[in-house]
Amino acid sequence: MFADTDTSLSRTTAGWWLLTLVLAATLAFVAYSFVGTLVLGLFAYYGTRPLYRRVRAVTPSDGLAAISTLLLTLLPLFLVVVVVAVVGLNELSSVAGGQMQALLGALPGSQNPEQLQSILDQPSQVVDAARGGQVQGMLTAGVGVLGAIANGLLHLSLSFAIGYFLLRDGDRVADWFRSDVAEPGTAAYGYVTAVDKDLETLYFGNILLIFVVAVLATAVYHAYNLVAPDPVTVPLAALLALLTGLATLVPIVVGKLVYIPLVLMLLARAFQASGSLVVYPLGLLVVCFLLLDILPQTVLRPYISGRKIHTGLVMFSYIMGTLLFGWYGLFLGPLVLVLSLQLIRIAFAELLHGESVSPETTMESLGSSPETGGEASGE
Repeated sequence: MFADTDTSLSRTTAGWWLLTLVLAATLAFVAYSFVGTLVLGLFAYYGTRPLYRRVRAVTPSDGLAAISTLLLTLLPLFLVVVVVAVVGLNELSSVAGGQMQALLGALPGSQNPEQLQSILDQPSQVVDAARGGQVQGMLTAGVGVLGAIANGLLHLSLSFAIGYFLLRDGDRVADWFRSDVAEPGTAAYGYVTAVDKDLETLYFGNILLIFVVAVLATAVYHAYNLVAPDPVTVPLAALLALLTGLATLVPIVVGKLVYIPLVLMLLARAFQASGSLVVYPLGLLVVCFLLLDILPQTVLRPYISGRKIHTGLVMFSYIMGTLLFGWYGLFLGPLVLVLSLQLIRIAFAELLHGESVSPETTMESLGSSPETGGEASGE
């Protein structure tokens, strides 16, 4: 009888494990399909969590604190992306309008207003003029741009939602992990808490650096406009300052994405107006290089990140992550780096020598120290 009971239990356990593995594989496939959205949601969560803790202290509910935090920090960045997209659409519509006007001008008799009605009565002429594929090309390009914008907004909304629910329910997730998965004092608990602290340091440091550089860029561009003559003033200074802040996410290149094209445009204007005006864009280039490039990379980023993780490793994680995975590599690269470093610090040596894994580590210079008790991660 006991043998039959053991066999039944083993079959039940095997069935549960089979179901677990099937669901785990399904979830892994979903995560792989939406990896960019997921890592952007993690960035939204860790990048805003320190501010969320302060907002939560003065708000009546977790949900209100979470949505307020995200709106205060991420909404301005999303608005910049939307504004840039709208400007790009306006430019595209201007180009498309010019091509359409040229196409209509090529129609037989289109230069004569009296023959306009005859052209409209004979649409085959329009079809013949468009056989080269110009209209179809413009329509295809327009649909492609609109589809890309809609897809981007969808992924931004999903990432926003992921960040919201992680902020609101982070304490519950931490309590569940501490009670049912890994108790304080275990190696798994120490590993997760160390990863949690390092991700907050990196991602929150990125958010903070964006706003610091945006403030610096605002001061630089407006101060420049106070002394520069009208032909070489910076247009849309506030928008360009926010874009300069966003550009700090791109390693090494940082603000060059914005201020170098800006300076080139101002130099072209200076040569058109007067050769003596080139000194203003060149002076702006020097100031931008010092304050919006050297200062953020050499002083602000290491200071804001707390020097917990080697800055060279962080830089390579940004570069290689972007080259390997694309745009979301900016967020996935640091995630892989932190997971790998903490695994090496906590478990690798013990696993290599066949010893039991403990939360203790001696490599203090490569990341945050794991917790052995007290508050769980996510609180």
